[in-house]
Amino acid sequence: MINRQSLPVKVIRVALLTLWMLITLFPLYWILVTSFKDPGSIAAFPLRYLPQPWSIENYTSLFSKSSFGVYMGNSLLVSLCAAAAGTLISLLSAYVLARFEFRAKGALLLAFLVTQMIPAFIALGPLYVMMVNLNLVDRKGGLALLYIAMCIPFCTIMLRGFFENVPDALEEAAMVDGCSRLSALFRIIVPVMTPGIMAAFIFNFVNCWNELFLSVTLMNSDSNKTIPTALNGFISSFNIEWGPMAAASVLTIIPTMVMFALASRWIVEGLTSGAVKG
Repeated sequence: MINRQSLPVKVIRVALLTLWMLITLFPLYWILVTSFKDPGSIAAFPLRYLPQPWSIENYTSLFSKSSFGVYMGNSLLVSLCAAAAGTLISLLSAYVLARFEFRAKGALLLAFLVTQMIPAFIALGPLYVMMVNLNLVDRKGGLALLYIAMCIPFCTIMLRGFFENVPDALEEAAMVDGCSRLSALFRIIVPVMTPGIMAAFIFNFVNCWNELFLSVTLMNSDSNKTIPTALNGFISSFNIEWGPMAAASVLTIIPTMVMFALASRWIVEGLTSGAVKG
C-alpha cells in the first residue's frame, strides 16, 4: 500500500527544506556581496545586502598588493599532484584488500579507519620534526607527499567498496585471454570503475585544496604558500581585511565548483554504486 502524505505535511517539509537551503546559502551570498563592496562601506552601518556602489577594487588589490596568483598556482599544482598520486596508490591498495586474503588484512583496515578518527593537527609536531630532518620544509614536494599520505586511508576504504561490486569473473576472463593481473586491472576493471575513481579523485582534490594546518606549518615563503595560508594571512592581531578575504574566498571556491559541475554525474553514480554491494 502506497503511503501518501497529506498536503499539510508536504507543505511543512518543503518549508523546512527551503529554510535550510536559505540558511546554507546565505553565507556564500554574503561572501559574494562583500567581495563586490567598496572597501570603505564593508563595515559601515546599517549593513547593506547589496553593494552600493558595485566595486571590483577588492579583486584588483588582491592581485596588485599580494601574490595571490602564485598562491593559486601552488594550490592547483600541489592538490592535483597529490590527488592523482593518492588516487593511484589507493586504487592499487584497495584492489589488494578487495581481491586477496592475508593475515594482516583486518588490522590494516582497522588502522585505516582509526586514522580517520584522529584530528590531523595532533600530528603536526611529529610531522614538522620529520619534515625538518628530511629537509622538506617550505617545499611544495614535501607538502604534496604529506597530502598523498593523508588521502590514502580514506580513498582506499572508499575504492575497496567499488572493487567489491565488480565481479571477479571480469578479470578472470581477461587473464584467460592472456592478460596479466595488472593488465586486467587497468584495461578491464578501471574503465568499469571510472565513476568511483573520479569521485575519489575529486574528494582527494577538495581535501588537499582546503587543507590549512599543514600548509600554514610547513610553508613560510611567499613563493610556496598555498591559498588557505594566504586566506589566513588576511587575519592579523588588530585587523581583518574583509574585502580582499571575501574576494579571495570567491576565487577559491570557483575551481571546486567547476570540478563538481563537470563531474557531478560521475560523482553521483560513483557514490551510489559504491553504497550497495552487488
